[in-house]
Amino acid sequence: MFAFFERILTPTAPPENPEPPAKLIAFLWHFARQAKWLFAALFVVECMSALTDSAVPWFMGRIVTMVTKTPPDRLFADKWPWLLGVAAFVVIVRPAVTLMRYLISNQAIAAPFTGLIRWQSHWHVVRQSWAFFQNDFAGRISNRVMQTGPSVRSTLTATITTVWYISVYGVSAITLAAAADRWLALPLVLWFAGYAALLVYFVPRMRERSKVSSIARSTLMGRIVDSYTNILTVKLFARAREEDDYVRDAVDAHVDLFKAAQRLLTAFVTLLDVLNVLLITGAGALAVVLWRYGAIEVGAIAMVLPLTLQLTNMSRQIAMRITEIFEDVGVVQEGMLTIAQPLQLPDPENARPLTVRAGRIDFKNVSFGYGREAGVLQNFNLTIHPGEKIGLVGRSGAGKSTVVNLLLRFFHLEGGAILIDGEDISGLTAESLRAQISVVTQDTSLLHRSIRENVRYGRPQASDAEIERAAKLAHAHEFVLDLEDWNGRRGYDAHVGERGVKLSGGQRQRIAIARVILKDAPILVFDEATSALDSEVEAAIQSSLGTLMAGKTVIAIAHRLSTIAQMDRLVVLEHGRIVEQGSHRELLARDGHYAALWRRQAGGFLDATDMQAAE
Repeated sequence: MFAFFERILTPTAPPENPEPPAKLIAFLWHFARQAKWLFAALFVVECMSALTDSAVPWFMGRIVTMVTKTPPDRLFADKWPWLLGVAAFVVIVRPAVTLMRYLISNQAIAAPFTGLIRWQSHWHVVRQSWAFFQNDFAGRISNRVMQTGPSVRSTLTATITTVWYISVYGVSAITLAAAADRWLALPLVLWFAGYAALLVYFVPRMRERSKVSSIARSTLMGRIVDSYTNILTVKLFARAREEDDYVRDAVDAHVDLFKAAQRLLTAFVTLLDVLNVLLITGAGALAVVLWRYGAIEVGAIAMVLPLTLQLTNMSRQIAMRITEIFEDVGVVQEGMLTIAQPLQLPDPENARPLTVRAGRIDFKNVSFGYGREAGVLQNFNLTIHPGEKIGLVGRSGAGKSTVVNLLLRFFHLEGGAILIDGEDISGLTAESLRAQISVVTQDTSLLHRSIRENVRYGRPQASDAEIERAAKLAHAHEFVLDLEDWNGRRGYDAHVGERGVKLSGGQRQRIAIARVILKDAPILVFDEATSALDSEVEAAIQSSLGTLMAGKTVIAIAHRLSTIAQMDRLVVLEHGRIVEQGSHRELLARDGHYAALWRRQAGGFLDATDMQAAE
């Protein structure tokens, strides 16, 4: 039975419409509609639960009336069918309704629906552009994805189990009281009016304060995660006190906002307790007076008192639940700041997959400046022929990495076009485009997984033998065999830690190169790919890379010019424009920008004779 309800939803099914809307109600419905029959069933069950709960005081009143009017020796003989029905209701019907309520809310909705929201939120967020993640804390993004799931679920279920429940119970209570005497319904009507007034005043204020408190909590989470992620920098610069101040400011801000929310809560529950006391006193006193003048039977008193007492007890719980609902709404609204964002770089409609035939790349009048007026690239034109190996050279900020980022479609062009084998990359699927380009960057980060999984990331279907071959070509196999992690896993099964922190910079770079070797894409990009390697290992890897680059189109960026001097063509950038291009020897002979850069690097290590020999 449990398994049946737990299998109704499939949390990690591919979402049909993965982009959530930006309005609160639409956002909640976006997820609720995927489990609408479960919430409809919960709606019906809560109605039944409220009716069965309100029936119990009525049964008590009827029993008291029956006892007072029926001779003791005739009670069971005359009333046993009715008494048996009450017993069956209490022993069978109420537990059955309660069981169904919890099977739906706990088994069918709680874990599966929360997982569904987290999965679909992650599915959407992880497809955001690279710039999206550059502009926020990773800790805050992940916190929003994790917290929004249970908050959406809690908002929806609590609204049904709380607001709907008390509405049905309240209508039932008023109806039962009015059936005994219409004056008995008056205290209940007045109580509901006061209760509604409290909600109208306090709830919007609690919602707003909950929202800003939730935002402050996520900021605090982001700052803490930022400190932990950069713990080496904190230690190296002995800045623990500065980090304390950085986090303390966020803690203080969150505490102040949380205290403000708690003030509202205290005022709300205090006023509610006053309202509850007035209800019990007023209803009880009125019932006694009506009985005194013969307007009602004694059983009506026995019904009204537990009915009002049960209502006031529930009101405290419901007040807390309503407060929690709006705290959850605040979390949801804060999560929507990350989750309900349209994709910044979506694939266009009817986007085509890329199939590289030759590997020709054309930059045609490309302009780009990260949204600034002074662009990084201005009318940039460059043709890279199939199988050609070029090096991009220039000072920091000249636009070298921007060229690569635009080729990978990490940003929208502000002008011009980029073509691969004559196909405009803006009309291609981003996934197929990046599948055809292998990239090794200077700042290599690995996944917090095993060496084997990190290398296999280049080609998921690769065999263990192919993984080891790639590692050998990257001169990583030897050190991998000697690795052992904190859980005793060895060799290719050893885990590398977050971002690969258990490995040295050179080791991480060799794993990254092995991953690229395994991917074997027709277009290769090296952005300071060997900068973290010592000269001996770099020289050994260069021979492997020579084999890897055969027949491929290659773009290499390096500040250390000796690593790209053997490229077919060097393209020199200055302020986003090509100022020179040619082979290493040709550019030295021109004695221009490249020659100046070469002399500046070589001058510190070589004298003029050595430089001439090097040329």
